Amino acid sequence: MTQTSVRLDKYLTAARFFKTRALAAQAISAGKVEVNGIRAKPAKSLAVGDRLRVRKGPYEFLLTVRLLSDRRGPPATAATLYEEDPAGKATREKLAHQLRIAPSPTYDGRGRPTKRDRRELDRLRDDHAD
Repeated sequence: MTQTSVRLDKYLTAARFFKTRALAAQAISAGKVEVNGIRAKPAKSLAVGDRLRVRKGPYEFLLTVRLLSDRRGPPATAATLYEEDPAGKATREKLAHQLRIAPSPTYDGRGRPTKRDRRELDRLRDDHAD
């Protein structure tokens, strides 16, 4: 028996975009998933040929539904459920490269003063109090 439709939250879990159905439903409700250019609800029925836009962190996936499944399986099987837009994939890989080479945040000297700094501040306050 082949499926003609499947719930959006179940599909995103089966396609391994989210680990659990609850996480998928939460992302959908937050507006991070669009079906055919329209914001969807978790119970939205998907059909073969539907176009999805999934935002996950800083990355955006542009997909076309190729097969339907509501069961989470191995990653190799999950990859056959959709076809990714080549332009979207190139954009995502470019962003991933930029994030890898970006400098990591470092301490710039602000924050809680050290013991030495506090002693200097106390000394300055004592000098002004006289």
